[in-house]
Amino acid sequence: MLGRDKFALVSAVFLLVVIVCAIIGPALLGDLATSQNLRGRNSPPFDLSRGWIFVLGGDSLGRPMLARLVVAAQSTMMVAAGAVALALSVGALFGLIAGYMGKTVSQVIMRLADVIMSFPSLLLAVVVLYVLGPSIPNMILVLAITRIPIYLRTTRAEVLEVRERMFVQAAVVMGASHSRIVTRHILPVIAPTLVTIATLDFAFVMLAESSLSFLGIGIQPPSITWGLMVSQGRPYLNTAWWLSFWPGLMIVLTALSLNLLSNWMRVALDPAQRWRLESRKSAND
Repeated sequence: MLGRDKFALVSAVFLLVVIVCAIIGPALLGDLATSQNLRGRNSPPFDLSRGWIFVLGGDSLGRPMLARLVVAAQSTMMVAAGAVALALSVGALFGLIAGYMGKTVSQVIMRLADVIMSFPSLLLAVVVLYVLGPSIPNMILVLAITRIPIYLRTTRAEVLEVRERMFVQAAVVMGASHSRIVTRHILPVIAPTLVTIATLDFAFVMLAESSLSFLGIGIQPPSITWGLMVSQGRPYLNTAWWLSFWPGLMIVLTALSLNLLSNWMRVALDPAQRWRLESRKSAND
């Protein structure tokens, strides 16, 4: 069904390229991304006199922008994927408990979620990172904490609706255990919704990481992220615009691709709306 939505297909291909770069990029271009060459500092883009690696220009220390973009993809994707996976796991677990268990347990869990949501996410991230220190594990932890209520509240709302359906009631009558009902009957129904939200939330977390790195409290050198590259290129905007433009463009394209792909997933994973893609295929035929 992915081929029936051209925008989603292009988005998926772009994200696949970014993921491949994040996996194998540092092994191939890691040395080039860190080696300094002051003769090539602020080299303009599309100038191949210094080799193909400088096709996107060089930074203030003569390091090729292309190599740094590829290497920075790993840190950026690692932080976003880790934060989303942790938030999804913890939020879904407590959401299942809050939706399926009694009112008292549900109220306690929801009040904890309200406490987290009462703090501005960016401000909470700034405070925690200032106390714990900027690093990739701390970044994943603080971003996951700020996103847990999203998955918790969504999961609880879905469980409250699904548990009243006839197939769940039939499982209860047949003597199925609570754990089996939750894992075999309820979780598969709400999983597509959580996956769609996670895809969309991936873009938000990536932008949050870029914002923190831009403010100087995110990932620190010698590690590289796209947000950090934008921050490092800020003093040179008037003389070397490409230092901030290329990493900023990667952030925009990745976030846009994730949004387009999440819209496709919302339709493709919903049996009630899947006919839209099927009818599009028939019309093209």
